[in-house]
Amino acid sequence: MRTEDGKILDKCLNGEPEAFGLLVDKYKASIFALIYSKVQNFHDAQDITQDVFLEAYRDLRKLRHWDSFVWWLYSIAYNNCKNWFRAQSKRPDSNFIEDQEQEKLETPSMNAYHENLVNESLRDTLDSLPEKYREVLTLYYLGGMDSVEIARAIGTSPTAVRQRLSRARIQLREEALVMMGETFSQQKLQVTFTFRIVEAVKRIKINPVSTMKGLPWGLSLATGLIITVMSLNPYVSWFSQIGDYARSILPSETKVLKVGEIPVDVVKTSNIAILSSKMDKGKDEEPKDPNLQNAFFMASQGEGGEWIKKADMPTARYCLSTSVVNGKIYAIGGSPDALGMISTIEEYDPMTDIWIKKTDMPTARYCLSTSVVNGKIYAIGGYNNGVYYAVVEEYDPGTDTWTKKTNMSTAKMYVSTSVVDGKIYAIGGNDRNNIFSIVEEYDPVTDKWIKKANMPTARYGLSISVVSGKIYAIGGEGWAGCLSIVEEYDPVTDTWAKKADMSTARSGLSTSTVNGKIYAIGGRAGEDCLSIVEEYDPVIDTWTKKADMPTARYGISTSIVNGKIYVIGGATTNWNPIYSTVEEYTPEGWSFAISSNGKLPSKWGKLKSK
Repeated sequence: MRTEDGKILDKCLNGEPEAFGLLVDKYKASIFALIYSKVQNFHDAQDITQDVFLEAYRDLRKLRHWDSFVWWLYSIAYNNCKNWFRAQSKRPDSNFIEDQEQEKLETPSMNAYHENLVNESLRDTLDSLPEKYREVLTLYYLGGMDSVEIARAIGTSPTAVRQRLSRARIQLREEALVMMGETFSQQKLQVTFTFRIVEAVKRIKINPVSTMKGLPWGLSLATGLIITVMSLNPYVSWFSQIGDYARSILPSETKVLKVGEIPVDVVKTSNIAILSSKMDKGKDEEPKDPNLQNAFFMASQGEGGEWIKKADMPTARYCLSTSVVNGKIYAIGGSPDALGMISTIEEYDPMTDIWIKKTDMPTARYCLSTSVVNGKIYAIGGYNNGVYYAVVEEYDPGTDTWTKKTNMSTAKMYVSTSVVDGKIYAIGGNDRNNIFSIVEEYDPVTDKWIKKANMPTARYGLSISVVSGKIYAIGGEGWAGCLSIVEEYDPVTDTWAKKADMSTARSGLSTSTVNGKIYAIGGRAGEDCLSIVEEYDPVIDTWTKKADMPTARYGISTSIVNGKIYVIGGATTNWNPIYSTVEEYTPEGWSFAISSNGKLPSKWGKLKSK
């Protein structure tokens, strides 16, 4: 099957050297970061990175499997680093000054002195860590790579990468991390690097490849002819980058988007409106694959509901929790920088679109959950700096004061809570060693906790919502990864029942109930942040695709005021950026369709498809 890299390499080998710029732009950050993690000198790392790409281009004919191009680059980078160290060990110190770039020698002395101090400080910071931690930090902050990409580059698992990142951050002071992030940001390769490589490869001669023999993708001639015929049909689109295909009953539409710094063509398809775990077959019993790929392409076409941008929350943060009292939304706790956890509370008035600072929560934490009973907000569980909390703190918006309450029996983070008949139900969560199925019921009147029947599926990062006195536990993450599971809990009978799976497996999502329907919004699937909105109807046990949220993010919190859902905060999976964004969603058909504050509405499902 043709890969995206394979298509570009085919162009390079057939007289289009400019196409190589796409590969340089795609991989230069990760190669540069990998090399810097070894040599710890930005100028040398840039020179070696340039040599890696030029060597790769000269030797393209040696690459037998085009889909392994990136691994080939890594191997060249590792070899060039070894050669660099070997050369440095044989090189007299007196030769260093002679070989420096002229622009470096002409740099004003104070600027050079400051740059040297920063670079030395960065090296000292990285040198204080074990090599395996230094490597993943560099690839993450300088290369902009996620845990899956890093794992592939260094030959380990994404889980191991995330553990190393977490442990490395714990070992470093916050100011050291800030300094490292700022320095790496300033040193990233610019677009001029790509164009320099392109100009250089134009002078390198590569004999063209015959298109009628060799078939570098390992296809037979018959298969090649079939693909040729298929390519003439405008009603079929192939998405080989992901490794699957997507069908469209209408002609596909091509649109130029910007990936990195080089514009590329992408294909956009139409979508179906109704999705559910039961829909494994389409019209005329034709198989369909409602997987993440399909969900991605269908996202831009989703209909149903209206999104409006609102005033940003003063404090950008993710894994916060929000609750509503007397028409005001209270955003509580969270993390503003992927490291520090905060106790900040900010009050939002949807009528005036204004935020106000309130009294901080006593215990700074994130991945907590809040629920409201009798006008009081109960902040439950969470995490901060290696400590998992069972703490419960009650907030009274009327007096702007906090009161300590009885702890939950199990300390955990990523717990989810909801209220039925004045009782708070805390479900799921995790700590360092466990993923929980525990369900605990809290009575604010007696200030006591009672153990209830366990949820069938242990998970964390789930979201729960209530319809007609039943609690629906949706999504989350277990030992095997993100889940699409939906399980219904009846507090009266203390029993659980399996329901139709959500179409998209995800964790870090948030759910809210409007007019008897549950709206599952955002979240993440592995390393991908999602903007997906799906509506669940408990009566018919079916999921329906709705208009995407404008900003893809996870670790969000949602609250409802006057039938509108407010999605607040969140982050991307690499915590860059962490959002202060507030977006208001009005479900399709809801009577309060017009915003009262004069904001311009955007029907995002339609806007994104234009």
